[in-house]
Amino acid sequence: MLFIVSTPIGNLDDITLRALETLFSVDTILCEDTRKTLNLLKHFQKEGRTIPNLISFFEENEQKKMPEVLTQLKMGLNIALVSNCGTPTISDPGFKLVRECWKEKIKVISVPGPSSPIASLSVSGLPTDKFLFLGFLPNKSGPRIKLLNNVKKSLETTPSTVIFFESPFRLVKSLNDLKEIFGDIEITVCRELTKMYEEVLKDNISKIASKFFSNSKGEFIILFHL
Repeated sequence: MLFIVSTPIGNLDDITLRALETLFSVDTILCEDTRKTLNLLKHFQKEGRTIPNLISFFEENEQKKMPEVLTQLKMGLNIALVSNCGTPTISDPGFKLVRECWKEKIKVISVPGPSSPIASLSVSGLPTDKFLFLGFLPNKSGPRIKLLNNVKKSLETTPSTVIFFESPFRLVKSLNDLKEIFGDIEITVCRELTKMYEEVLKDNISKIASKFFSNSKGEFIILFHL
């Protein structure tokens, strides 16, 4: 079986008992970064718990590693998939493997837990009945503006809360493109959720953009509603 295991997005206490039980009982763990996963397991390792075999499994090698992983699953091994933080396959590697497991009739089990899009939505004060998750916006301004224009058209018929990720290096550029398409609307920005320097800000795009620069740290989650 393949287990999709959510891990903390910051605060290690957010890991579930079921996640720990699963991670210490499987034969192999597929890791976006084996060093980060090893540190997590060592933090929770108790007497009698053995750390399973850790295999590097990230976007650039996913296709190459997949045949070997599928072979092991067909042999009856239990394998867990984790990302660096949060729920695997959500803007992270793994969905191709899950898709192939379905084709091969290999059982896939979710071990749910932390997810930064849902965590940010829950504290945003924005409507939660409908939301559109865009993942990371395109790197370049042209494709980014095209996507935002398409989102604007869809929101005209189905008002929703929009959620997307952005890196600190592209944040200001993406906010400027957002302002070009939607105007200087109010947005919510979440950064470092569950960590010591957690921030949740709510203001117009122009004021939010003026607070951050290219050297800002952390992954940003931007939300707005139309």
